[in-house]
Amino acid sequence: MAKIKKQPRPKAITPKGFRDYFGEEVTQRSEMLRTIAGVYHHYGFEALESSAVETVEALGKFLPDVDRPNAGVFAWQEADEHDPEGKPGDWMALRYDLTAPLARVYAQHRNELPSPYRRYAMGPVWRNEKPGPGRFRQFYQCDADTVGTASMAADAEICMMLSDTLERVGIPRGDYLVRVNNRKVLNGILEAMGLAEDDPKRDDVLRTIDKFDKVGEAGVRELLTKGRLDASGAYIDGVGLGDAQADPVLAFLTSRADDVAGTMQNLRAAVGDSKTGLEGIGELEQIGELLAAGGYGQDQILIDPSIVRGLGYYTGPVFEAELTFEIFDEKGRKRQFGSVAGGGRYDGLVKRFTGQEVPAVGLSIGVDRLLAALREKGRLDATPKGPVVVTVMDRARMADYQSMVAELRNAGIRAEVYLGNPKNFGNQLKYADKRNSPIAVIEGGDEKEKGVIQIKDLILGAKIAESATLEEWKERPSQFEVPRGDLIAKVREILASQDEPDE
Repeated sequence: MAKIKKQPRPKAITPKGFRDYFGEEVTQRSEMLRTIAGVYHHYGFEALESSAVETVEALGKFLPDVDRPNAGVFAWQEADEHDPEGKPGDWMALRYDLTAPLARVYAQHRNELPSPYRRYAMGPVWRNEKPGPGRFRQFYQCDADTVGTASMAADAEICMMLSDTLERVGIPRGDYLVRVNNRKVLNGILEAMGLAEDDPKRDDVLRTIDKFDKVGEAGVRELLTKGRLDASGAYIDGVGLGDAQADPVLAFLTSRADDVAGTMQNLRAAVGDSKTGLEGIGELEQIGELLAAGGYGQDQILIDPSIVRGLGYYTGPVFEAELTFEIFDEKGRKRQFGSVAGGGRYDGLVKRFTGQEVPAVGLSIGVDRLLAALREKGRLDATPKGPVVVTVMDRARMADYQSMVAELRNAGIRAEVYLGNPKNFGNQLKYADKRNSPIAVIEGGDEKEKGVIQIKDLILGAKIAESATLEEWKERPSQFEVPRGDLIAKVREILASQDEPDE
């Protein structure tokens, strides 16, 4: 008889490009989502929670043209339940952002929704891309969009709300900048260069413009014309434009002046007679006036022609929130933290469903990057308090301990009973330490007879252990014996003292 081969055990590893989040990180993210939602709601936006799964047809950006649409999304093909031969059915995919699902929702329910429709949405999105350091296949986004109005007031409002959100979550003025541009101005520059919409060089020019921050004005000119040597000595071929053709791009990239009026004047010179470009400049002027009227200065929101958003569906104003403070990379080099949010106007997205153009503008905040930024600046509580732990001195009296926990919870105090093996009391305190518990409650047989309990201030106890030479800590007791009826009052007193700053 053949020996049955044992099934190998599955490996306990996280899938590539994904990660697990534990209590502290989940709590911090939840608090940030709550804060951001509060700002969005304050601005009059309503919550929307749409499906995490859409048809690939509805997502649109990744329509299948081969056996599997695997370029960027996690997708699968369902069986057609109504086909007796079991032929394949629709392609389905996890959403890759929160904007494409909004377009489907608005097209489906537009007759019941107010117009304009102002919604915010928060949740995970998934991208089937190559993972890298700090780049995961699942991450959280916080979006807010206004659908159904072409007014530049909607675009200005989104930028104001983004500025307010950053300050509300803990990024102070001076540590961030919301930069605003307009794709129409950029299209006007391409027209001034004589590049038609179907000219393949347009994409090359856009990619070159995106390198302005890295290579500067001279580097962009070289890349647009004959090419250049990079820092490693490798030669990079240029787009092949003449110097005169490249001039509008350089005029565009260097058009930012000390004030909005000066920037607009420089942009007009750059776009020449382009109707599209002049229309975009007019829109930027309107946004600038509205921002000034709202009290937002150029240290918060700045019209900056060098910003080029990568997504192709933007049709007008675009914006990007950048954190301007410096951090150190893995090699110890200083660098700016970079972008944490962006968005713009996408008037053509709903048209795919309705056949009619519907104006829309929105923003998306990368929550995980924003959390990472706050950690870099030390603005997140690294070790949030755990629950009060009621220790177990006598297994037969578990009902007494559960009664204490119920009192604490009913009083609004986070608490739990130790549910491990109570034989070793030291292990119970080690458990409380690992949970970062602020207080341990102790009631042994002697305390029960006397009608008292011991309440141990674990945070103060830890400070005493670390700084045994500091007399001010020694003078303060870290364990108290109080009547059983004073449980709630004493726990509240200790918790309040732990929240007071040390002198």
